[in-house]
Amino acid sequence: MSWLEALIIAIVEGITEFLPISSTGHMIITEKLLGLQSNDFVNLFIINIQLGAILSVVVLYRKRFFKDLKFYYTLFIAFLPAAVFGLLLGDYIDILLESVVTVAVFLIIGGIFLLFADRLFSETDKNQTVTYKKAFFIGMFQVLAMIPGVSRSAATIIGGMAQKLTRKTAAEFSFFLAVPTMFAATLYKLYKNHEALNADNFDILIFGNVVAFAVALFAIKFFINFLTKYGFRMFGWYRIIVGVLILILLAAGVDLQIS
Repeated sequence: MSWLEALIIAIVEGITEFLPISSTGHMIITEKLLGLQSNDFVNLFIINIQLGAILSVVVLYRKRFFKDLKFYYTLFIAFLPAAVFGLLLGDYIDILLESVVTVAVFLIIGGIFLLFADRLFSETDKNQTVTYKKAFFIGMFQVLAMIPGVSRSAATIIGGMAQKLTRKTAAEFSFFLAVPTMFAATLYKLYKNHEALNADNFDILIFGNVVAFAVALFAIKFFINFLTKYGFRMFGWYRIIVGVLILILLAAGVDLQIS
């Protein structure tokens, strides 16, 4: 992987991590468009730089992160379902990460759902506290995001709205939940693929994390403002268009499969 390829993938990650359009799916597609050959380091890079992006949440919401212990208990409860299913289904998830077809199909399915999400979950409670019960429910939605193309952000925000949280409250909790989730995913990936790291590529990995972090700082602010004002509809159409385009290219014989 070259520095330019690392820069492009990291920018894509920083922009898409908090948008409901699947950051992993977009990085997989970007990887193929760049002509990168899939290997242990490339797979490690794609997962690891998500940590750089979500650390921007800690910076932007630092007052919330260092407020009280209940905040951490709530995050832990929401994190548990993904932790359990991630350990049980880790190998199968790795197989799905190599499928562009899976990304395209779930981009479309998720896009169709987002077209109606604002109507389906328009009712909100006056009490916007994320209880332990609500946190666990949101955590179960996060499990769906293990499928490439689903979008962790979309799944957890919809999970929050299903618990009658406002779009803004649900989005912010989704950001918070990304921190332990992606930190654990990064450590697990490093543990499984530590041999892929060496003196020649370690600096590229650090570079990718820094770029993803910087870009994500701006993406978070944009998304919160946009989502509060306009909802999910535009993201739904975007997902459908991208997913259909990928399937058309595959049907036309264009090689987009991860090799």
